[in-house]
Amino acid sequence: MLKQLRIVLRNCGHINPERIEDYICYRGYEALVKVITEMTAEEIISVIEKSGLRGRGGGGFPTGTKWRITAAQKSDVKYVICNADEGDPGAFMDRAVLEGDPHSVIEAMVIAGKAIGSTQGYIYCRAEYPLAVKRLELAIKQAKEYGFLGENILGSNYSFNLEVKLGAGAFVCGEETALIHSAEGKRGEPSTKPPFPAAEGLNAKPTLVNNVETYANISPIILNGADWFAAIGTAESKGTKVFALAGKVKNTGLCEVPMGTTLRQVVYEIGGGIQNDLGIKAIQTGGPSGGCIPASHLDTPIDYENLKALGSMMGSGGMIVLDELTCMVDTAKYYLEFTVDESCGKCTPCRIGNMRLYEMLNKVTKGEATLFTLNDIETLGQIIKDTSLCGLGQSAPNPVISAMNYFRQEFEEHVIEKKCRCFRCRSLISYHISDRCVGCTLCTKKCPVTAISGQRKSMHNIDQSICVKCGKCAEVCPVKAIDLETGVIND
Repeated sequence: MLKQLRIVLRNCGHINPERIEDYICYRGYEALVKVITEMTAEEIISVIEKSGLRGRGGGGFPTGTKWRITAAQKSDVKYVICNADEGDPGAFMDRAVLEGDPHSVIEAMVIAGKAIGSTQGYIYCRAEYPLAVKRLELAIKQAKEYGFLGENILGSNYSFNLEVKLGAGAFVCGEETALIHSAEGKRGEPSTKPPFPAAEGLNAKPTLVNNVETYANISPIILNGADWFAAIGTAESKGTKVFALAGKVKNTGLCEVPMGTTLRQVVYEIGGGIQNDLGIKAIQTGGPSGGCIPASHLDTPIDYENLKALGSMMGSGGMIVLDELTCMVDTAKYYLEFTVDESCGKCTPCRIGNMRLYEMLNKVTKGEATLFTLNDIETLGQIIKDTSLCGLGQSAPNPVISAMNYFRQEFEEHVIEKKCRCFRCRSLISYHISDRCVGCTLCTKKCPVTAISGQRKSMHNIDQSICVKCGKCAEVCPVKAIDLETGVIND
């Protein structure tokens, strides 16, 4: 806890999220009172700009700048949207805030509405978060009862209404234009930019889109001042960042640290180190669209620019730790498979390109590729990055390209030696029964495909043409007579 600084998660675990009174006791809605009674729209935007807050949804665009652009649009109707469509595997930062402190998001959206001249907001939340949806709807009801939401807020002439819209859980709807289309009842597909949502978003009206974590920073900034927030973090990345720490680390879960904290501090001082005291091989940041950062860069301070320079990204905050037994080829294939499944299919580079990329990577894991295949993977990956329609397609090859950049030797071993040093690629491993076998027949009984033969009390044999590499035989062998091998496989 000593390395953490809780701003976004300040109330989570300390208040009953279903009682607005608890939120008020922790200075809840004080920022809204200040905004309504003391500040103009220009002053609100200036404070957010001066704070240096950047969007926490992945892009890192300056929040104050986005607010100012939207406020400058001439329109009879404007919208404020909260992007709560959290689709990264293993990420639950937004869910924690929505379930543990829903009023922090509601208060911030009302403030944003006043800043840009909007009277209507929507929280786009995936339906797979039923508890978050329940608490959001309860919090909206309570905020209206207390006069913090609805008509003539706190007796002023400013009104703002808020609704929850449910999404069906498509990963691509984390992209703001796809989210807007889904909120309109259309297919969740991204559109070309410009026009940006700030100029033409929901119902073709100016729309401000920020994610949950971004909004959760707003009230503390208003209350404590821009200078307070700007003093936290690095020169280009202010404040804190919430990470979902997962993978082969001893302490998994959410952590919130100041920007500039090193990867090593997060993994070892907060995460407690690697499970089974193994060595660390890499850290995957940014979710399926991020990159693999090798252990040699553990002392890198975490901020938007540093992660991008290493071939990864901040993303929404997923951080998966990979130990020394992790096959980087298999890991890259895992992330790419997810992206292929979640592609909306609108643009050819993402729909077809990533599928071809996956097929080539699959050949590598099967020992069917050549060195030319590795070159084709790099070339195609760059083409996809350069030509895909939206940010999700453009970043989809990142895990593959970064893994090949830092761990090319592993890829070449798969291709040249037909070997997986971590024994993860099934096509490149084989199980063999050694002369330690006592003929107990347990392996024969447990083999799901009857690939093992032999007489009782005599040495058994595995038919490699039938074996599915499930490893059940090795699990049940009482004398550890079954060896796992990798490389060019001959029966």
